[in-house]
Amino acid sequence: MRLILYVTLLSGLCGRGHNLPTMTNETPTDPYIFTTDLLPLDPRFLPPLANGLLGWRVYCDIMHMGGLYNGEGGECHRANLPSPLAVRMEIEEDETAGPVQHSYSLDTHTGIFTHSLRTANVMASQLLYAHRHHPNLLVMEVLLVRQGTSQEPIRVKLDSRFKPRSDDVVFQSEPQYKGGSYIHGQTITPEVPGDVCPAVHLIWTPIPTALSLLADQTQSRWGFVVTVAGDKESAQAHYDTGLELMANGNLRPTHLRAWEELWAGSKLELIGPEEFSRALIGCMFYLLSAFPSLHEVPGHFGGVSPGGLSNGGSGQDYWGHVFWDQDIWMYPSIGLFYPQLARTVLEYRVRTLNGAKHNAEKQGYKGLKFPWESAVSGREVCPEDIYGQQEIHINGDVTLAFQHYLYLTQDLSMFTEGRGSEVIWGVADYWVSRVTWSPEEQSYLILGVMPPDEYYHNVNNSVYTNTVAKISLAFAVELASLLNYPAPKEWKQIADKIKIPFDQEHNYHPEYDGYKKGQFVKQADTVMLGYPLGLAMPPKVRRNDLEFYEAVTDPSGPAMTWGMFAVGWLELGEVERAQNLLKKSFKNIQGPFQVWSESSDGSGAVNFLTGMGGFLQAVLFGYTGFRVQKDCLAFAPLFPDDISQLCIRGISYLGNKMDWLFRGQEVHIILREGAKHAGSTKPCALQVVLKNSGTKIPLISGKPVTFPREPGLICKVDGDLRYWPM
Repeated sequence: MRLILYVTLLSGLCGRGHNLPTMTNETPTDPYIFTTDLLPLDPRFLPPLANGLLGWRVYCDIMHMGGLYNGEGGECHRANLPSPLAVRMEIEEDETAGPVQHSYSLDTHTGIFTHSLRTANVMASQLLYAHRHHPNLLVMEVLLVRQGTSQEPIRVKLDSRFKPRSDDVVFQSEPQYKGGSYIHGQTITPEVPGDVCPAVHLIWTPIPTALSLLADQTQSRWGFVVTVAGDKESAQAHYDTGLELMANGNLRPTHLRAWEELWAGSKLELIGPEEFSRALIGCMFYLLSAFPSLHEVPGHFGGVSPGGLSNGGSGQDYWGHVFWDQDIWMYPSIGLFYPQLARTVLEYRVRTLNGAKHNAEKQGYKGLKFPWESAVSGREVCPEDIYGQQEIHINGDVTLAFQHYLYLTQDLSMFTEGRGSEVIWGVADYWVSRVTWSPEEQSYLILGVMPPDEYYHNVNNSVYTNTVAKISLAFAVELASLLNYPAPKEWKQIADKIKIPFDQEHNYHPEYDGYKKGQFVKQADTVMLGYPLGLAMPPKVRRNDLEFYEAVTDPSGPAMTWGMFAVGWLELGEVERAQNLLKKSFKNIQGPFQVWSESSDGSGAVNFLTGMGGFLQAVLFGYTGFRVQKDCLAFAPLFPDDISQLCIRGISYLGNKMDWLFRGQEVHIILREGAKHAGSTKPCALQVVLKNSGTKIPLISGKPVTFPREPGLICKVDGDLRYWPM
């Protein structure tokens, strides 16, 4: 089945009377709304709702707050909090009213989950959402609308599973605050011995056991808010805000406007297979839900764990910890649209500098060692020591995100006042102390590591680990030059001479020293050398890496893997092969709400944002060929025949916002008027340069441009754009 999306390119695609071509409408189906009559049998696949601070799976009696953990060291896990909104709405069967019809929908336009009940006498709707603009608020609304001619009172039951207690927080009751129930407490055990246990305060509107529509009423609406905060003053202030917004009718409108703003800045839509379109929309929605508001005060973001904020209790979703998943798998797509949200990821890492320094010292090395599993302090909280000790590629993964940000924004303030330079230089110092010089091989080695492929450990010269070390050392030298910092000579020496394993006989990259061709591997590892690492290699080597590892990759491995294979095959022009591999990802999508599981059999972490990140990158960086480089944003569009159009709105580059439409053999771009992100002093003048012809096309705000679908790049214009011929 094919889905033809209706897309009127928003005001950002219009200017001075000119419009880019629009995508056409041939069906009323709205792919942004996931609807079903039956909920999934496995409650793990109920839709998660989150807003970057609070996360909750609908109907679940547990919710979470970003950055709130309980437990020391390897026992540290995201603290479970009781959810007052663990409520199911029911209507008693009534012979005169006929059967009850249920409908459940997740509207990703608005981030609202709705349960609707309909009889001959009443239409009842229960709406649930994590407020997008006011992230300390969770909301439930109930609307009853009389149907037919009956004037009898109508009653719906609200069945609650809420209990004001937690295994992770010792709660105490407080007197009601403005009619709201109030509890507060502290977690039981701090992450770091001797630290103060963090506090949490909950205030919520009491929820009755039933609601009634009186005999003289045709409809009625009720609102309930839950506030979660780290101190009394904040909790009360946010609850006041919720009450005020509810009283003046702005509670839901402010939430809707915040989601509208997000979608206006980042949309990814296509004309093609329905399952593909819905998967993209679901991935973007859930990934955006994991990040803070565009208006959030900096400094409160707790990072992104593999399953998002709705999961992460003890033993679940890797305990809510932050891995390389955030920096390598989720970050690139967000960075391409929202530099200000991407910066929150970097700021999270900056706040963990002291912990990273502690980790390095504990291992006997200099500089910084970012934890394989991170919570708040930046100290290692992985329950199993071997990962924290050996999976050191995390250091390079973190610095790659910083490099990506600088190339997209040229925002040096992140590296000066924002202390990003301390991250880059601290990681470089770690590599200097971690490598071993081999006189025999005349190169630097990294011994005793675990590669991203976790089926192996204590190996030497993981090709992925050594490559990210090389990249981060070279970037440290580059940044030092920009900031006039005296870079130690060892940084460049090691970057130039670190060993990158290569098999001359078979013309491919072995995963590590001693790897035997044909050994089973867990996930994408060596195939990531081409993308996202960008290691230069001949096409034949790239092809060999892909073929060799595709044949031995565990088909039950984590979901993000096939996206990386797809990107690689697209680089080589193998569109059908790429698409067949990317379609394997659909096995990880659990209907009807597009929730991802880590493994294709439904097991592992849920809702697996890491897999979604890999899938999105296959489209955003695979189909388009986008590559974030030092002096340009390169592109090389290529996608399968069953996708006739691809529209990507909100691409951010050097302070500008661009909307792209790929259709047939043409590419259309328009530079939005007045778009600028917070990290740029002013937008840079840009131009398109086409690879085959060398044609240069200036990008003028509000004026669409069209050119043949071929490789090219977006880069700065030399001189004042006003002097370009029109």
